Amino acid sequence: MKNIDTSTLKVTKPIQLKNIPTLIDVATSEKKKEKELQKTREKLSKLQDKMYAHNKYGVLICLQGMDTAGKDSLIREVFKEFNARGVVVHSFKTPNSTELEHDYLWRHYLALPEKGKFSVFNRTHYENVLVTRVHPNYILNENIPSINSVEDITPAFWETRFESINAFEKHITSNGIIVLKFYLHLSKEEQRQRLLRRLETEKHNWKFSPGDLKERELWNTYQECYEDVLNNTSKDYAPWFVVPADNKETARYIVAKIMLDELNKYDFHYPELQDDIKSNIKIYHDQLNSEA
Repeated sequence: MKNIDTSTLKVTKPIQLKNIPTLIDVATSEKKKEKELQKTREKLSKLQDKMYAHNKYGVLICLQGMDTAGKDSLIREVFKEFNARGVVVHSFKTPNSTELEHDYLWRHYLALPEKGKFSVFNRTHYENVLVTRVHPNYILNENIPSINSVEDITPAFWETRFESINAFEKHITSNGIIVLKFYLHLSKEEQRQRLLRRLETEKHNWKFSPGDLKERELWNTYQECYEDVLNNTSKDYAPWFVVPADNKETARYIVAKIMLDELNKYDFHYPELQDDIKSNIKIYHDQLNSEA
């Protein structure tokens, strides 16, 4: 299998999505990709166990992408070997009435991982500078004092939101949360094919909504907004990775490999026994054996 340098997928300078491929050739079969993913999952599982015992860090995985980009199946496949008690998946929908009574980041604070655990955001706090930017009338539901009409939502408003999100991520990373953000980069043609499969395959019919087609008409606007997000909020402490997503199996492997490469940079280790326990291990061992 062709080696992938995951560092080349990290956003470290201004990018244009039209210049980034949505498909990457890893020169191998689907079966071999699954084997590589399996090996990577097992390594991540062992690392998860060590991180849980270490109890100093939590991990926040953020997944964004256009409809049909493969977020749900990616979560299912990448986290398959994890201890289920150590992973919580949050799928953020339209804010409910309670959430709208707070600032737009409030519900995301509540979903942050405990130390030793992973939180996966399936759609994230970035919806607040993506969907709301494409549909600015949604902002009016937040009852912000200075915003009384769509005309009040100026470019400066979005710049302030980028700054707030960067500050939010800076704060949580300084307190032990590792943030890794993935944009699943899908082509418009591949989305068309996946929407057609939803219509043509009975067991996937339930996933289709006419609203998907309305949002698809805004494809170029979404791409522009995603570019702004990636260019304004990819930081050393909370980087974005642009993952070619036209092939789901390849995208899953790439995300798993990036997670492993990035998390291996941390010195997770099992805590040592206290000296008084360590010096008496033989006594405890003999005591248990004597019960047999």
